[in-house]
Amino acid sequence: MARRTPTTAAPVAERIVDIDVSTEMQGSFLEYAYSVIYARALPDARDGLKPVQRRILFQMDRMGLRPDRGHVKSARVVGEVMGKLHPHGDSAIYDAMVRMAQSFSLRLPMIDGHGNFGSPDDGPAAPRYTEARLTPAALAMTQDLDEDVVDFVPNYDSQLTQPEVLPAALPNLLVNGASGIAVGMATNMPPHNLVEVVAAARHLIAHPEATLDELVRFVPGPDLPDGGKIVGLEGIRDAYATGRGSFRTRATARVESISARKRGIVVTELPYLVGPERVIEKIKDAVQAKKLQGVSNVQNLTDRHHGLRLVIEVKNAFNPEAVLEQLYRLTPMEESFGINNVALVDGQPRTLGLREMLQVYVAHRLDVVRRRTTHRLSRRRERAHLVAGLLVAIADIDEVIAVIRSSDDADAARQRLMVVFDLSEAQADYILALRLRRLTKFSRIELEAERDQLAREIEELEAILASEELLRQVVSDELAEVAATFGTPRRTVLLESVGTPTVASAAARSGAAMPLEVADHPCWLLLSGTGLLARTSDGDAPPRSGPRAAHDAVAHAVPTTTRGQVAVVTSAGRLVRLDVVDAPALPPSGVAPGLGGGVPVTELVTLPAGESVVGLARLDADAPPLVLATGSGTVKRLNVTDRPQQKDSWDVIALKDGDSVVGTGHARDADVLTLVSSDGQLLRFEAGLVRPQGRAAGGVAGIRLTGGRVLHLGVVDAADVSASVVVTVAGTTSALPGTVPGSAKVTPLDRYPAKGRGTGGVRAHRFLRGEDCLQLAWVGPEPARAVGSGGQSVELPVVDERRDGSGHPLPVPVAAIG
Repeated sequence: MARRTPTTAAPVAERIVDIDVSTEMQGSFLEYAYSVIYARALPDARDGLKPVQRRILFQMDRMGLRPDRGHVKSARVVGEVMGKLHPHGDSAIYDAMVRMAQSFSLRLPMIDGHGNFGSPDDGPAAPRYTEARLTPAALAMTQDLDEDVVDFVPNYDSQLTQPEVLPAALPNLLVNGASGIAVGMATNMPPHNLVEVVAAARHLIAHPEATLDELVRFVPGPDLPDGGKIVGLEGIRDAYATGRGSFRTRATARVESISARKRGIVVTELPYLVGPERVIEKIKDAVQAKKLQGVSNVQNLTDRHHGLRLVIEVKNAFNPEAVLEQLYRLTPMEESFGINNVALVDGQPRTLGLREMLQVYVAHRLDVVRRRTTHRLSRRRERAHLVAGLLVAIADIDEVIAVIRSSDDADAARQRLMVVFDLSEAQADYILALRLRRLTKFSRIELEAERDQLAREIEELEAILASEELLRQVVSDELAEVAATFGTPRRTVLLESVGTPTVASAAARSGAAMPLEVADHPCWLLLSGTGLLARTSDGDAPPRSGPRAAHDAVAHAVPTTTRGQVAVVTSAGRLVRLDVVDAPALPPSGVAPGLGGGVPVTELVTLPAGESVVGLARLDADAPPLVLATGSGTVKRLNVTDRPQQKDSWDVIALKDGDSVVGTGHARDADVLTLVSSDGQLLRFEAGLVRPQGRAAGGVAGIRLTGGRVLHLGVVDAADVSASVVVTVAGTTSALPGTVPGSAKVTPLDRYPAKGRGTGGVRAHRFLRGEDCLQLAWVGPEPARAVGSGGQSVELPVVDERRDGSGHPLPVPVAAIG
């Protein structure tokens, strides 16, 4: 066998191409940049959509996910879009889909999401857990797509087609804004109000030469989905003119009482795309860093039914308005928004002002309506042509049938019909496809009506195409209908100046810095007859010179300072420390008279069951001795400096079983003490007869009782005795207090002679028939006031000089006197 000699393979020639690296990188980078700019990051100025958003809406429309149908899984939508139109990952599609469903991101959402589509603080759930369908506004973006209104281009693999731009019956670019980062450029547009934008577009349609100043009258500024406030409009005007500018968004907040002893800042609207959790986190960081003072707690009470509610508790010693200014400065409660109106116009990125954006949109809508009108005109002409041929056939139907029956095949029948009846090929085909049930007399009437209707529609469509003015009117009317259907009132407040409508801004405008902490000014702490506690405004006169006469009556008043401390005296013989700043401040005198702005004293002081507040006591070192009276007639004086420094409450009298404190006040030795008992007796003596005792003492005898118990202790300055009165209200023990009006008597105090301590005093009220006791008594400087249970004024009788006279009937029951 011959042996084969191995052969050596011929060497392959190497092919090396020398290229310039810088040139290659430049070309590759430009291709990538163009792809990002054109196909991913920037919106088209005509419909305001990026390619992925446009593909989502188009595919959902083709899937039939309309508002009147059920939701479908978001994952299904993402899969359809990715498989047919969008050559990128599912996460990009779902992220774009989520944003179009978020009511806090878009002013007019395009997708109706079902499930967790996220919040400003948290991301959405996975697409397998959420469902979606189109909103009615999205249908306005895709309507008339089947009427040749826009050009269709191939998809990424040239197997399907997709719209190059949506018809966009609403100005989506301005209404919903846009954001995106491309290569070397970015876009950031705020949302606007649909009604305002449509009004500007319609004005531009009617007046193509309209100036920017004219358009700004219709669109004064952005309208953010979550409301809030826009502070300063100069940057917005710059953006409308040049396409670039900035503005500051500010949360909507108000200062209010969040509890009886606490005032706080309630936030109901936050800046655009700022969530409450982010604000809370920044507040906590600022407090821990000691940059923010005066905040004691933050609560997020937001829910689906009441919307956003962020409660920021302010410490009592701090000014809430000043704390609010700190929050605006140190937290996202005030944010800056930079406007950069970059969008694609004819495939090229351009920076657009307000007028340019409206011009591009109006031109797009004019082109859409023109193409739609042309398409509809063509369809109606085709239909009118067929109807005319059908009417010819029905008019001579017997001959038509004969021609068809005598023909060898369909082609021969078509040709003979065209020749005999002078029909076109389309008309002949339509007659051949005619059903026998259309040969009735009624069908002929229908066809004639349709012919006339088509003639009118053709005339109208031809008129629109022939007149630019009429075409513009159609576009304007359709925009008006869109605004009426989808428009909502403005949510964002526009503020020219940088201040807020608060006391803080007023101080800033006047050049005075608002103090952060509440100043320690002198004031009066007031306790009303119905149990309301309040403090006067700085500089107000003592209430005895003119108590707030429209509501309630002052039962006790002590001088103090805003940041000072006083004590409430309880029926159990205790003093409970109270910070004056905890009590709400009343408006200045003459602004809102009355104690209606106070809070129940029981909200500021927690007492055991059966224990009540009797009055107020000073705790300063200059305070006169405190005097107490019990129901059994005991009287005690003690110095307020004799108290434990570290305790918030302490006992000041040793009470016997069944006894309780009924009255209190501060009395110097020369002051006059007056005790009034329920059996109508009054005892008056000097306070110096009661020697001050220690806290553990039980007091001394004040008035000797033969029946009943002490109702009231009055402390009157010796110089004011002649100007003081005694008010007594009589009733019956068989009726509950406050249910029977009874009778009242007002008598000067100096008509009652002074007696020694420990005696029975003198009679102060003669009972009428049916009366057997005093229900209320009060001793103090004029004028005396009586109020009902709701604080309403009750008229007292005129002064009666008889100390032991009878009372005059009252119109309504009296709850308190002061």
